[in-house]
Amino acid sequence: MLCWYGRHGGGWAWLAMSVSLFLFLALLFVIALLIVRALGRSGPGQDAHPGTRRAPGPEQILAERYARGEIDEEEYRRRLATLRGAPPGGPSP
Repeated sequence: MLCWYGRHGGGWAWLAMSVSLFLFLALLFVIALLIVRALGRSGPGQDAHPGTRRAPGPEQILAERYARGEIDEEEYRRRLATLRGAPPGGPSP
């Protein structure tokens, strides 16, 4: 386009065109990056950062100890009732 009708525009036109092209490509790259990041984001039920893990809750820790055999069923039910705020002798789920 710079050479139409014999008008070359000089050195400044080439510089302006080169800078404009660089800025346009940088803009396209940023837009593509933002789209990829937005599509790669996790949903509401998932962790925002896959490398991080949530600390297990007290009931989960208690269940894991029971599953490993560290505590017996009576102690498990008693501690579970204590965690849930129910009396130890009461009905448990």
